[in-house]
Amino acid sequence: MNVVQVPMKVNQPLSDTYMKDYEQVRELFDYNPVSEQDWHARVAWLDETCKLRADRKELVRRLRAYNAERNPHAAVSAALNQLEQDDALVVVGGQQSGLFTGPLLVIYKALTIIQTARMATERLNRPVVPVFWIAGEDHDFDEVNHTYVLSPELQVQKIRIDHPTGVRSMVSDVVVPSESWQAAIHQLSDLLPNTEFKADLVEQLNAFAAVSDTLSDFYARIFGMLFGETGLVLIDSADQAIRSIEVPMFERIIDQNDELEKAYFHSEEDVAKHEFTAQADVTAGNANLFYIHEGTRVLLHKDNGRFTDRKGLVTFSREELRATLASHPERFSNNVLTRPLMQDYLFPVLSAVLGTGEIAYWALTHRAFHAVGFRMPIIVPRMSFTFVEGTVQKQMTKYDLTFDDVIERFAERKEAWLHAQDTLGLDADFDHLKQQLETMYQPILSKLAQIQAGLGKLGETNKQKVMEQVEFLQNRTVHDLAKQNETALRHWDRIHSSLIPLGKPQERVYNIFAYLNRYGNTWISSLYEIPLDLTGQHRVIS
Repeated sequence: MNVVQVPMKVNQPLSDTYMKDYEQVRELFDYNPVSEQDWHARVAWLDETCKLRADRKELVRRLRAYNAERNPHAAVSAALNQLEQDDALVVVGGQQSGLFTGPLLVIYKALTIIQTARMATERLNRPVVPVFWIAGEDHDFDEVNHTYVLSPELQVQKIRIDHPTGVRSMVSDVVVPSESWQAAIHQLSDLLPNTEFKADLVEQLNAFAAVSDTLSDFYARIFGMLFGETGLVLIDSADQAIRSIEVPMFERIIDQNDELEKAYFHSEEDVAKHEFTAQADVTAGNANLFYIHEGTRVLLHKDNGRFTDRKGLVTFSREELRATLASHPERFSNNVLTRPLMQDYLFPVLSAVLGTGEIAYWALTHRAFHAVGFRMPIIVPRMSFTFVEGTVQKQMTKYDLTFDDVIERFAERKEAWLHAQDTLGLDADFDHLKQQLETMYQPILSKLAQIQAGLGKLGETNKQKVMEQVEFLQNRTVHDLAKQNETALRHWDRIHSSLIPLGKPQERVYNIFAYLNRYGNTWISSLYEIPLDLTGQHRVIS
């Protein structure tokens, strides 16, 4: 395996600056991930403030129940034993529960969490437990109900599960019918080539689907299969078993809601001062809290001292909201700006592993952490990779293509290569012929117009038809030339489809099962050999 750092454009300027020059944005965060001193400072602060967080023994008890059903590995049980101890810390990161785990970036995030926890354990000489936060409380089903696989015909194929009801419920509450599971797994199986690993993978997916009601359950079981042996602990943010533990933090969010709102606005101003654009909505009156009303997740806003939703389905005074929380904690849910606070309340979070989009919007939570007496954990950027399979690497070498060529100028390089295959110089001959025809027609058209205006227009039409015929012949020549090089052009298409599917980075599109089907679980094992990069710079694996 060869691993090379290759720059790739990051579409989040704030995150790009954070990863490359932390000092420029240090006012928006609390710790520098590449500073060993800051890791020790975070540990000291966590030790001093342990009473601010949830009862870890009760949390572990409920995590045991959840993981025993979906992630039943001895290493996970051992990790939970460690987490129960007062000196244990946590590295956490998460993602929505995408179909078949969603895009590869989710796998790389889990890898970063595990690698960071191992690094911190050695560096700090104390237990650090990796935790993956499944964002099952999110309600946008269309964001998670699909994944992509490259077909044998080199087409990017989408596999999708439809929402069974259309109700705006938390993903972890949406029950997926068995026929939907079967159809999705059948479609995946049809798209994957036959290999020595395929039958076992399909059998395992069918077994998981048979005992999974929701995408979150299915997701957790696949994650257990992939990462359970590393001790990666799973938590579903929609798990009702942890809601009662979260009540004290929800109470603080309700009681300090106005203060938190000001904190988010001040952080938005801080981001603007650094000439960045806020990556999450900070709106006046937003309570940054969801309420589950008759199965629908509605966002609460403040209106004349009351908490209500935009449609007026529910309305509470502050006291009524607290009373409802006490009796029905399962009806409450965090939004994107309060979820980081809840994570820090539940766990002794040493570090949070985030993608570039998450880093950008977490900058808006900096002052909110301080408003509730917390500090933002050390943010470690998710490691980023493009995987270049052996066949693709050989083809790139054959056509003298670099990774930058594929990313930045692929169409230009492909056109130039095809042009070079015209050894007879026909393309240039056709261009010359068209120039000559244009020159020869011009004096004739001028004379025809002097005889009669209509005759001049007829001459123009005649010229256009002649030029169209030449253009047709030229295009036919290009087509036949391409046909002669059909095999080579399929190589070019394979390179592009593999590395930049749909014009996007590979890790944001393709699913892991295509690689597991080709290489088996050793593909994931090989990733652990790649050194941890705390700056999150993009690397190419070949």
